[in-house]
Amino acid sequence: MQGKMEEIKTSRKCASEDMSSPEAKLGLQVEDLWDIQEPQLSPSEKLNSCFESIPVSAFPHSPDSRVIEINSDTSVAEAVKIMAQHNILSVPVVDVDAPEDATWIDRYLGIIEYAGIVVWILHQSEKKDGSANTDFIPESEEPMSPAVARAASGMSSPRYKGANPFDEASISGDFFEALTNSEFYKNAKVRDISGSFRWAPFLALQSSNSFLTMLLLLSEYRMKSVPVVDLGEGKIENIITQSAVIHMLQECAGLQWFESWGTKKLWELGLPLMKPSRVVKVCEDEPVLQAFKLMRQKGIGAVPVVESGGGKAIGNIGIRDIQFLLLAPAIYKNHRSITAKSFLSAVGSYLEEHQKSSPLINDVVTCTKDNSLKDVITKLDSMKIHRIYVADDEGNLGGVITLRDIISKLVHEPYGYFGDFFDGVLPQPVSSRV
Repeated sequence: MQGKMEEIKTSRKCASEDMSSPEAKLGLQVEDLWDIQEPQLSPSEKLNSCFESIPVSAFPHSPDSRVIEINSDTSVAEAVKIMAQHNILSVPVVDVDAPEDATWIDRYLGIIEYAGIVVWILHQSEKKDGSANTDFIPESEEPMSPAVARAASGMSSPRYKGANPFDEASISGDFFEALTNSEFYKNAKVRDISGSFRWAPFLALQSSNSFLTMLLLLSEYRMKSVPVVDLGEGKIENIITQSAVIHMLQECAGLQWFESWGTKKLWELGLPLMKPSRVVKVCEDEPVLQAFKLMRQKGIGAVPVVESGGGKAIGNIGIRDIQFLLLAPAIYKNHRSITAKSFLSAVGSYLEEHQKSSPLINDVVTCTKDNSLKDVITKLDSMKIHRIYVADDEGNLGGVITLRDIISKLVHEPYGYFGDFFDGVLPQPVSSRV
């Protein structure tokens, strides 16, 4: 026993000497709190207590210490460019008509995200009154659906459920070239299509809120990111994303609290959460818009592309990949039908030509149930991806593990923890994946 304790102390000393990043220093703070927890507490209870004791203001800011924002009169086209340029999934929208001394609630209209842009694009691709929708009718001219109305309260993203199948015009390369060249697209402002986005304006934390609150919002309450506001300035001072939390965990490898949790195998933690039969996928010969439609209907961030008639994945399409239909429509102009397979091929060639990369476009990153959670975290963080697929020995998909799944295994929500926190702001979480 004494030898084991000395081994842990030596391991911690080596880890501590090599931990200079802000995230690692935060991990050492958790380690100090871990050491003084009551011995009768379970590891999960210890972690909950540690994270409840650390204010969210301690979370490191992004490398450039700058929160990206856009004005409400920014065009949708420019918003897509900004998100692609900064490699972000969403961005806060500042109301240009708000007074200078406005509170943060009045200063921001909400958050624009790729998920909302997908909803908007899908609406443009549908038929109107039996004819192809080539006039690109603005979203604001249609009544807000109940699903979008619920999303406007700030928690669940809208689920798009189109009644009509895609017609030939809407799945050809000409459709996207016509859309991006249209005056409607060039002039559409983010505030004009607010029904497609998560507008509340949004749920935000104060600097004094705890780490535990933030982690629960990113997991149990399905938020991709959590803004932290400075009440005095009335502005967002930091945005904490699921990816940033995973990076923090990776930087904490070697610390006792992390190793006690991260060295467990996936199956020991009940991962993946989803049964193989429930994995959402798209066949290679289906229209690429079907992939985005499935993402919106199922509330997920990506789908694997599988071989026709088989179960093996040949690629992956994520929600942010909608940018390639808007920023580089010329690469599809010769495609009569943009299938999931042709999308992967066209985007792959485009990225190679421009010496860029996009996670998972032509590769599917997999693991097995016998991998440790630590292994998975390392792979997700190093590759800057948001999900990893669990495959069997034959390469068939048996599940998916998302960033949210991992965070949900780190902490749990104590009974009555949030109290009236959400009253008048957000609905309770629904059972769906993000």
